[in-house]
Amino acid sequence: MTTTGVIFKRCGCRGPSGRRLEKSCPRLGERGHGTWYFHASATNLLGRSERVRRGGFPTQKAARRARDEWLASTGEERTAQSWTVERWLRYWLSTRTRLRPTTLLHYTRDVEQVLIPWLGTLCLADLDGRLLRAVFAEIAKTTNRKGLPQSASAMQHLRTTLRAALNLAVREGVIASNPARHIEVTGYRKPHAQVWTDARVQQWQQTGQRPAVAVWTVEHLATFLTTVVNDSLFALWWLIALRGLRRGEACGLRWTELDLDHGLLFIVRNRTTAGYQVVEGAPKTSAGARAVALDKHTVKVLREHRRRQAEQRERRLAGGQAWTDSGYVFVRSDGTPIHPGYASCRFRLLVAQTDVPPIRLHDLRHGAASLAHEAGADLKTIQDLLGHASIVITADTYTSVLPLAQRRCADATAKLVLTAARRTRDKIRKKGRRNRPQRRPVTGTPAPTGPASGKNPQVRKDRAKRRSCTGMTPEWHPRDTHHPQRTETSKGLARVSADQTPYDLARPKGLEPLTF
Repeated sequence: MTTTGVIFKRCGCRGPSGRRLEKSCPRLGERGHGTWYFHASATNLLGRSERVRRGGFPTQKAARRARDEWLASTGEERTAQSWTVERWLRYWLSTRTRLRPTTLLHYTRDVEQVLIPWLGTLCLADLDGRLLRAVFAEIAKTTNRKGLPQSASAMQHLRTTLRAALNLAVREGVIASNPARHIEVTGYRKPHAQVWTDARVQQWQQTGQRPAVAVWTVEHLATFLTTVVNDSLFALWWLIALRGLRRGEACGLRWTELDLDHGLLFIVRNRTTAGYQVVEGAPKTSAGARAVALDKHTVKVLREHRRRQAEQRERRLAGGQAWTDSGYVFVRSDGTPIHPGYASCRFRLLVAQTDVPPIRLHDLRHGAASLAHEAGADLKTIQDLLGHASIVITADTYTSVLPLAQRRCADATAKLVLTAARRTRDKIRKKGRRNRPQRRPVTGTPAPTGPASGKNPQVRKDRAKRRSCTGMTPEWHPRDTHHPQRTETSKGLARVSADQTPYDLARPKGLEPLTF
């Protein structure tokens, strides 16, 4: 539905009571007093009637022209010009009906606490890259709820939320392009797990600085598991550390999803939190619903955990206390499932009481991927173990190369290069022996050239014969005619004349003299 709209004049004068006179001011008939407005309505992009009132025009003609332009524009253009960022963000949240509760909670927190206070009054048509970069630069100077400066990770998450909201506006045709893609978050780097080497442990002990995502070595993990072997949730730490379960997958695990006789564990649900409220649903991704193979020792750990749980149940019932048969593997003292936040807090306390560097509970999952990689598992097997939808996530984020694997890789690389170098050196030596010139009969005698110096067996044979006949010594030169050299020939001994050389005497008939 579209109306032609109304054009009127109003001012800001106030009457004796202090109220604004607006259209009832007696001076509106005066030239230059007050400004012109228009009021019209039209159907917006969502099929609803959209009313707009704009003013500040100096003349009635200008107001009429602005009204006609607004009515002639498309529904998408009218929505962009009339809808504020606050209105669009709330509409976007209302359409996100298939998001996980935790994701929706994070989006709502960004929208209500940051984006609406800073950008809510702006129209969608007024957004551009330069404006958003300036606003984000001001947001980065503020502090969070803990009184600390805004982290690069928080700013990146805020950018992701705004970009997702404006992507819907692009798909609906409200705006031509997404200005949030021009926002740059300074200092943000995707965290990668780092192994707690001796040098990093020493630095942490001296400065207190620790990696954002850290992974224990095998020795650290063995120390922790040995220390907490009597803990009631020992099986939980073991499963996450060796089989790479998510916290929500482990907390939502039930005994009916365990097949200890065949060594299998089935992930069919995820028990997580939105704020402090527990939310239980399907796994994080479709690939998260999977079967996990269990080794014999893990099966033994789970059987022992089930035996302890049964003993605890019998003690409570015998003492007249209540027990809830919830069917979960990891429960509280009364049988109800544990809160996922409790698992994280308890793990943090146990790590602080153990002589190992600190890590988060989720870092045990990183460590499980690294341990499997070090044990020889390929990336596809690790992807199936962790339940990732993409192998890229497994390769880039969750697999940290432990020192032992690095050392094996370094040794193999060095061995490959040294073997190639040794093979090349042998080839060069063999080639040098083949290309080495034959031993010259006289020191300083130039090597023969021409056709006679080719690979002719007869020529080589004649040369050898001449060398054996002349019996030249290294001190004698064939051009030295004054040397009293004697040569043994087939006819006996002969004195070399002044115009003859031993080569001339020893040359067989039918061969031309060799040229030197």
